[in-house]
Amino acid sequence: MDSKWVAFFSQTGAEICDIAESIGRWPDRIITNKRPEHLRTIDSRIPSERLFWTENKPELHEYTWLLSEYENPIVTLHGWLRVIPEEICSQYTIFNGHPGLITEYPELKGKDPQIRAFEGKYPIAGCVIHRVIPKVDEGKIISEERFNADGIELDELFRILKDRSLYLWTEFLTRML
Repeated sequence: MDSKWVAFFSQTGAEICDIAESIGRWPDRIITNKRPEHLRTIDSRIPSERLFWTENKPELHEYTWLLSEYENPIVTLHGWLRVIPEEICSQYTIFNGHPGLITEYPELKGKDPQIRAFEGKYPIAGCVIHRVIPKVDEGKIISEERFNADGIELDELFRILKDRSLYLWTEFLTRML
C-alpha cells in the first residue's frame, strides 16, 4: 500500500519523530495547533516542509482544509489535545494512541493517564490505539499492550509506556501504510 499519512500533535511531536524513524517514513503532513510557546517545544526533528499549523482550537473548516488534499489518508493523533468534530470523524479514518489501559480502567480516559495510574497504584499499566470518535478516548480499541506495573517508579512507567506505544504504532502503521 502507498497510503497518505497525516499526523496531528499538540505537545512536542516527539512520538511522531520516533515512529517515523522506526518505520523509515515521515507522515505526508504533520499538523499542530498554535499554542503559547511556554507550553511546549516542538521536536527539532520534524521536517519544517511537512509541518502545518491550525488555530489553538481549530474549527471544522481548518480540519477540512488540512485533510482534503489527500483521498482516504490514514490520520493519527499523537497527543492531540482536541476533540475531532463528528463531520471529520465520519469522513476520515482516524486513530489515536493513548498511554492508559482504558480497556481495563476506563477511568483513565483523558489527559495524563500515566500519572493517574501511578498515583492510584494500578497493578497493570498499558497503552492502546483506538479509532477516533468525537468523544474523548471512546472509540473502538484496535490494539493494546499491557504490563505489570507493581513497584515501578513514575519515570520508569513513562519510559515503558513510550516504548510500548512506539511498538504498537510501528506494528500498526507498517500494516496500514
